[in-house]
Amino acid sequence: MTTTLTPARSSGAARASRRAAAAVLRTETTLFRREPAGLFWIMVFPTVLLVVLGSIPGFRDPDKALGGIRFVDAYVPVAVLLSMIMAGLQAMPPVITGYRERGILRRMSVTPVRPSALLGAQMGLHGAAALLSAVLSLTVGRLVFDVALPRQLFGYALALLLAVLSALALGALVSALSRTSKVASAIGSAVFFPMMFSAGVWLPVQAMPDTLGRIVELLPFGAAAQALGEAAAGGWPGWDHLGVLALWTVLLSAAATRWFRWE
Repeated sequence: MTTTLTPARSSGAARASRRAAAAVLRTETTLFRREPAGLFWIMVFPTVLLVVLGSIPGFRDPDKALGGIRFVDAYVPVAVLLSMIMAGLQAMPPVITGYRERGILRRMSVTPVRPSALLGAQMGLHGAAALLSAVLSLTVGRLVFDVALPRQLFGYALALLLAVLSALALGALVSALSRTSKVASAIGSAVFFPMMFSAGVWLPVQAMPDTLGRIVELLPFGAAAQALGEAAAGGWPGWDHLGVLALWTVLLSAAATRWFRWE
């Protein structure tokens, strides 16, 4: 009797878990849409910054320091990466840490909903928002400033995916190391500005001095900026840059898994 009931119970539990996970995703999506500030900084601000900088006449002229391309051409990948940095470091960690701080994850552990479902929903929503922001930046760059669309689409998509995964893994690590949402915001802000610099927000990676450029390319967003730029120009992203992104994703994910606590 026990042997025949066990598979049925396991199947029923699995279905209940899936339904609970779907409910969590719907709820988190609703809450995510109700945060206009977070949506603005992830999905709108990078494109607004692109428009502001692209409106400067000198930034629409070819620049020898950038290999003959315009500053606005070089800045589109930066705007794409900025949305990921915003999502991974500024938006996601305070939410996840706040859930842990208020005991929500602990209470979920005694229900059919697993805390991992909530974590997965948060990472999926922030990753999707960053990707939509990337599409918006590419579209505005093309329509407003005549920036060419990526010529190596598959390579660009691969670099984009690895960059998103790196950003989310970094955000998960910040969440793992933070006891409270205030600590998460502080750590996120401390990491935020170096990552912005490495992505080329203030100075495109292509225009950095050789030594500084080589150092920056060892960081996830520096490597991502180079990979996206190479794919945009029509070449396949350098395997060294893709390898740096993949390595950072694995290392950050492993560290986040090692130190993450539900309570």
